[in-house]
Amino acid sequence: MPTRPGVYIFREASGEVIYVGKAASLKSRVRSYFGSPRSLEPKTRRLAGRIADVEYVVTASPQEALILEASLVKRHQPYFNVRLKDDKHYPYLKIDLSDKWPRVEITRRVQDDGARYFGPYASAGSVRQTLDLVKKLFPWRSCTKTITGNDPRPCLDYYIHRCIGPCASLCSQEEYRDVIRQVTMFLEGRSEEVAGSLRRSMQEASAALEYERAARLRDQVRAIEHTRERQVMALPERVDMDVFGMARDGPEACVQVFFVRRGNVVGRDNFALDGAADEPDADVLASFLKQFYQSAAFVPRRVLLPFPVTDQALIRDWLAERRGKGVQVLAPQRGDKRALVQTVVNNALESLQAARARWLADTGKARRALEQLQEEMNLPSLPQRIECYDISNIQGAAAVGSMVVFVDGRARPAEYRRFRIKSVEGANDFAMLQEVLRRRFQKTAEALAARGADSSLPPAAGDLKVAPTTASAAASPARGEPVEPRAPGIPEFDESFAAVPDLVIVDGGKGQVSAAHDEMRNLGVGQIPLAGLAKRFEELYVKDVSEPILLPRTSQALYLVQRIRDEAHRFAITYHRKVRAKAGMRSALDAVPGVGPKRKKALLRKFGSVKAIREAGVEEIAATPGFTRSLAEKVLAGL
Repeated sequence: MPTRPGVYIFREASGEVIYVGKAASLKSRVRSYFGSPRSLEPKTRRLAGRIADVEYVVTASPQEALILEASLVKRHQPYFNVRLKDDKHYPYLKIDLSDKWPRVEITRRVQDDGARYFGPYASAGSVRQTLDLVKKLFPWRSCTKTITGNDPRPCLDYYIHRCIGPCASLCSQEEYRDVIRQVTMFLEGRSEEVAGSLRRSMQEASAALEYERAARLRDQVRAIEHTRERQVMALPERVDMDVFGMARDGPEACVQVFFVRRGNVVGRDNFALDGAADEPDADVLASFLKQFYQSAAFVPRRVLLPFPVTDQALIRDWLAERRGKGVQVLAPQRGDKRALVQTVVNNALESLQAARARWLADTGKARRALEQLQEEMNLPSLPQRIECYDISNIQGAAAVGSMVVFVDGRARPAEYRRFRIKSVEGANDFAMLQEVLRRRFQKTAEALAARGADSSLPPAAGDLKVAPTTASAAASPARGEPVEPRAPGIPEFDESFAAVPDLVIVDGGKGQVSAAHDEMRNLGVGQIPLAGLAKRFEELYVKDVSEPILLPRTSQALYLVQRIRDEAHRFAITYHRKVRAKAGMRSALDAVPGVGPKRKKALLRKFGSVKAIREAGVEEIAATPGFTRSLAEKVLAGL
């Protein structure tokens, strides 16, 4: 093979393209796939094992190779490439300026035909939403008829102020072109200029006593300003830029992009990626950028990234060539730009979690996930009720625990519970976890004992039901079957503890599983299936099994347990932050015996601060309403 730059194409035995790559030296790059398998990444080993044929195309420069690679990936959608999910052709908004009476329409092909294109948009839904907004704000024609100006009367759109009636010669071509110009400026993000232009037209109409037209323009200005209020973020520079953030979870990858035009965030979109498993973040985002800008209708002056990407200089030069001017491709480390990038990254994380939630809402997929989990973990029954526990603290401070419940693969927020750690001093996550499990299962065991059940040998997980605390018959939250009202003498306890789970998951590895099993065994519920999900490699640790269970990276069971674990972590850390914030607002007076809220308020009203109280004398404090000399001495001693 030549040592020149170019693109190489791998095909499997069926002739299907399975990978497209670029190289500064084709010979060196292609040879690397056929060396010792032990030197290759797992994904590359799988790829090399399926290569049956190699083609290559020599290019004049690495930059040309980059462009050709993006084009071929878009065309062939090879299995081993990182690629935009369902990327046939992303939708754009098109305004054909060669038409005498242009319209705004949706298209999936960008052509060099003199028309203006805006996009790409991630879905038909997002492009239609933008089209609807533009139609509400600007009276351009949406009909496809040939405009002759001879129609006897306009359609309904004219009477509801959604068109200015070119079909019936109710406007001039110049007036209609002015509307299209406003649409173009708005889609470019120049809504402030559009509002200013309309405001001047409104004042001119008012001065000419055309009050009805002035009122329509006023309403249009208000609508645009309302839209801008929802779009605008406070950005320090009035420049055009695209800001990217990426979130990953195993094989899943999601990229969020904010479109900033003249300092305003005028839109955002979310793109899902396929083929990202075992690929470095820098490669994944670089592959996305090449495919995204390969057909983008607009390249901004600045591109902000969460981290440097592979071939960043090459991508920058390519974008500059497409724009016709210089382009900055930056990965900011501090300041306002970094804060903006982090906002986009957080939105990408939320989008990934939302996609997971939508996936779990599919009953069929959730059922298959539970069946896979039962098979992989060799569970005695389908894990219809899963409880997950997590601990959150900072070096033992503000320690809390969380319990989340999923029934039939779906979250049951009403049965979530949170725990303040009471009996553990210092940073001991194992003991904290044991306290949470003890408080959760001890109440169930006590209720069982009160009903005459043998708490040392409870029924199979999931079959056990305890009556809720209400006197009337109710449905069990775990199965929806009626239970008997609580009999006299049975202790009241939290209804979320009314059913024994089919599976308990703790956040952590072998240590957490061992600690949890010891506590559950002591409580007599040791036969409930228990597992720990370790974050680093997403391994499931099971009691009495030395090797962890590795669920397939694309299995629905893995998605489910990750979602449950992440929900437990979110619930725990949210409560931890609340507890920590509350503790940070405590006054030194709160620790003084005998000083309650009213007395504390009286002291602070009189002295203004704890420092002033500390510097005051006993007599001064004793003279405060509600205080005695002995209590004043306690206050000073406590401070």
